[in-house]
Amino acid sequence: MTGSRISGQVRIVGAGLLGASIGHGLRAGGVDVILDDASRSNLRLAIDYGAGRAAAPDDDPRLVVVAVPPDVTAEVVARELAAYPAALVTDVASVKSSIRSELVEAGADVERYVGSHPMAGRERGGAISARADIFEGRPWVICGGTIAQRRQLEDLALELGAVPVSMTPEEHDAAVALVSHVPQVVSSLLAARLIGAPDPAVSLAGQGLRDTTRIAGSAPELWVQILSANAGAVARILRAYRDDLDAVLSALEAPDAPGARRGIAEALASGNTGVARIPGKHGTSKQFARIVVKVEDRPGELGRLLAEMGDLGVNMEDLRLEHSPRAQVGFAEIAVLPEVEQRLVADLQERGWSIMGALE
Repeated sequence: MTGSRISGQVRIVGAGLLGASIGHGLRAGGVDVILDDASRSNLRLAIDYGAGRAAAPDDDPRLVVVAVPPDVTAEVVARELAAYPAALVTDVASVKSSIRSELVEAGADVERYVGSHPMAGRERGGAISARADIFEGRPWVICGGTIAQRRQLEDLALELGAVPVSMTPEEHDAAVALVSHVPQVVSSLLAARLIGAPDPAVSLAGQGLRDTTRIAGSAPELWVQILSANAGAVARILRAYRDDLDAVLSALEAPDAPGARRGIAEALASGNTGVARIPGKHGTSKQFARIVVKVEDRPGELGRLLAEMGDLGVNMEDLRLEHSPRAQVGFAEIAVLPEVEQRLVADLQERGWSIMGALE
């Protein structure tokens, strides 16, 4: 385990996307990872992919990570606390307050339980989709615990490339309602409007629709559990969202009424202000210049573009692709530092690339 922040065995219960991804990340650092799962098939698959090994009678983990669906998280945490009295037990569920309340009601040893939540994932689940790098640069919320317990979980997060963040369970649940749970509902409801739309209308879909409906492909079964466990916080935000929609609807129903256009403009401008607060390159777009390059739909073209940027000594800060099925061309929106924008545009055009207007 040379160079690893983690000492001793780590037991992971739940061999799905998050559990197996944690396993891959820890094993890359030489950690002895023990996997368990209620499904023997899921467990064998995760082991086959190299996320960890099967449990043995003499296992003595100092850290247990529970990565199971929210509706059974408290039950599994309580079982692990009883089975491994020397271990710190954490979970990675996307709700925190209700799980701790269930544990207290069950009489579990909550002194050795500290809830946590990595803000990472993919639309596809299961061990087959697991990746060691999904936590890179992502927040990992740690809710409470002693100094030593927090340090143990901070080491786990840092080992996986995540950024530890301290919050109370209540602060966490309110935050994820805003930045994760409500976006899932809004994205799903927007995508549902496509069900009865005529094919010609859907064929016009651009990157804007793809961006806003990307997470609508997530598993409904899991999200029913998440939303039910955080129902109060989600409902409060959705009620405010409903009020905003009602205001825009009123303006659209009478667009020539005094103040109607101003109301629409202010609603859209508020969106500009809000998106600028999102951490990372997508949210802080004002820090970067964006150029759009037309890319022919031929094997290796995107790779050639990126290679030529490397030859020109320009670092790509972010990349977004738009390509519709059967289209002969696609578009690569590339974020770069503002000071290199003009030089990059000129050099790419000199090499035969077509520079387009901004994507929607």
